[in-house]
Amino acid sequence: MNPVTEDRAPEPLTEYAHRLTRRLRAFDRRHPLLWDAHITGFWVTAALIDYVSGGWRHNAHNLDVPGWLLLTLSLGLSLPLLWRRTHPRAVLAAMALFALVNAWTGAALQAALLQLAVVYHIALRRALRNLWWATALVLAPVLVSVARHGEGTWDQQIGSQLMSITVAVLIGVTVRTRRNYTEALEDRARRLETERDQQARLATAAERARIAREMHDIIGHNLSVITGLADGGRYAAAKSPERAAQALDAIATTSRQALTELRRLLDVMREEEQHDQADLTPQPGLTDLDQLLDGVRSAGLPVHTTTHGSSTLPPGRQLTVYRVIQEALTNTLKHAGAGATAEIELSYEDKGAVSVTITDTGNGSRTDSPSRDGRGLPGMRERTVLYGGTLEAGPRPHPEQGWRVRLHLPEETPQ
Repeated sequence: MNPVTEDRAPEPLTEYAHRLTRRLRAFDRRHPLLWDAHITGFWVTAALIDYVSGGWRHNAHNLDVPGWLLLTLSLGLSLPLLWRRTHPRAVLAAMALFALVNAWTGAALQAALLQLAVVYHIALRRALRNLWWATALVLAPVLVSVARHGEGTWDQQIGSQLMSITVAVLIGVTVRTRRNYTEALEDRARRLETERDQQARLATAAERARIAREMHDIIGHNLSVITGLADGGRYAAAKSPERAAQALDAIATTSRQALTELRRLLDVMREEEQHDQADLTPQPGLTDLDQLLDGVRSAGLPVHTTTHGSSTLPPGRQLTVYRVIQEALTNTLKHAGAGATAEIELSYEDKGAVSVTITDTGNGSRTDSPSRDGRGLPGMRERTVLYGGTLEAGPRPHPEQGWRVRLHLPEETPQ
């Protein structure tokens, strides 16, 4: 195998480090305050040890600083780190005040260097333009110390502090760039996965369309054969009962073959995701309209219904009427505003014809854009076209306010 193209397994130590890093980040996302408290506690403890042990005297310009002031400065320069990730700018401003007092009094506590940790978080989490004033805040105590106590030269002190700030900023920018790059890769992977799933669904839909055409041809052919056999058997029944019996046997055989093919094709078209219980529930009809209206009324929209005639619609037409009413009332709940009311007028006619008008008294400023679940008014128009009907949606004529949706399905045409 070519060593250049061979997939290299990660080194054990590298893999362990990556796994440990992922676990630490996951723990940090779940318990950010706990992690911040541990980090802050470590630095507060270090600052207090420096104060209690007298280690601060090795760098101090003034050994007569009161103990209460040293304790206050130690806490003021370390305790605000608890909020360094959520409010880094406010934390740096608060620490800058203690750093100025630290420089003015000559205590020169090493805890003042913790400002660099806050500068790192500003470079990591905030706009880079914030670094200008952050740099000024961190340099100000150095200028005060040099001016008051005269330690070293200006260029040495300022250059050293600028170098420290630059290192902190570079580390923050590097981590930020790497994090943004990782997030971009993850987002691209998610989009590619979504695109792959969409392509799979499109391929599945195309295959089902082909199967539906095959089903149409098979059923049409078998029904034509059955019709011809039935006509022939009717004429042969009077003169040749044996021929009529043969025709009936052929009809039964052809019917069984058609049912077998139909079941096989329907099994292929069945949804593979059996966990989706919504797909297994029966489609709603006009008998479920009262339940829909009760839910809308409980949501705060008064609905009045007027019905003319009695319903004799087949299930397909009932589903179309139900979906149009559902979409119209849903849009009213979303866009009509407070105090709106709705009225539904249903008119059943002969031979499956029906007219539905849904009006509301809202502001009428919405559009009939598709809803997120795919049952928007454009989808309802496609369903209406299947029955040769019409669907109109738009604002009510002036001076009336609100929105009106009107559906009309004509009489059923014998096939």
